[in-house]
Amino acid sequence: MIVTLTANPSIDRTVQLEQPLQRGSVLRAHSTRSDPGGKGVNVARVLSAAKLEVLAILPGNPGDPLLNTLADGAIPHLGVATEGLARTNITVAEPDGTTTKINEPGAALSGTTLDNLARELVSRADVASWIVLSGSIPPGVDPGWYGELVAALRDHPCKVAVDTSDAPLSALAENFPLTAPDLLKPNGEELAQLTGVDGNALENAAQEGDPGPAIAAATLLVERGVGAVLATLGAAGAVLVTAEGTWIATAPPIVAVSTVGAGDSSLAGYILAATAGADPGECLRHAVAYGSAAASLPGTTLPTPDQVDLAGVTISSATSAPALPTELA
Repeated sequence: MIVTLTANPSIDRTVQLEQPLQRGSVLRAHSTRSDPGGKGVNVARVLSAAKLEVLAILPGNPGDPLLNTLADGAIPHLGVATEGLARTNITVAEPDGTTTKINEPGAALSGTTLDNLARELVSRADVASWIVLSGSIPPGVDPGWYGELVAALRDHPCKVAVDTSDAPLSALAENFPLTAPDLLKPNGEELAQLTGVDGNALENAAQEGDPGPAIAAATLLVERGVGAVLATLGAAGAVLVTAEGTWIATAPPIVAVSTVGAGDSSLAGYILAATAGADPGECLRHAVAYGSAAASLPGTTLPTPDQVDLAGVTISSATSAPALPTELA
């Protein structure tokens, strides 16, 4: 079983425009759709579509529209009693694939709700193969909460993956190796946040075919105790760094329609392969293939296995990590 925690879930409403977004104009939508959202929910949706046993844990009460949409989609889930409804996030998608997201902050969670979320999570740590802590945390929650959960799960047999950003990500890293997960999935900007490098230079190097700076930055995190760093680099692909080696993936050619959910799909693809016992290169191949498939789909549509082009992903390995160039520091 794979268990995901989404502390700040949402209903994701996507508006697909017929023309480029223009501020201050009246625009015509080509289509609209609403889906259950939040990064952990997205991971659970992808894994469920691949026929893995999953459980999405999130705050929510009976009758909450978000829980209803999960039930309608046959996504196994557990709602923990809370005081408010899930937020609504809006994605505006343009014809060329550019997406603009407007995310509500979400409702605050009481100490009781946080304790119950943690209790439900830890109670499954001996039967789950992976536990995924994913997404933002609601207003008022201590940014160090994810780190507390990682530390609480450390003595259990499950592997722990974390995908978050901003203050929760920084707080997690402050207490490495105690709070270092088995898998960390930053994008280029988040990798820069964690390591103090110049994020623009890192991304530009990757786009120009040089993943060396991203590998060097990810290696710094592995040296601080993270089991594996899956750094997604958009159209440039991704790198995977562990203490045992480094793997590089180039993405298949696609027409980008919406990047919403691409990172979540990458994480799900990695876990899907890892659960099947695949080697690190194959785990990276699945991560990039699933992320690319998500980017080629409209709105918050997430990929099913038959939409994933595994053969289109090229994997290579590096025998040693490059040094971090001083101009990127």
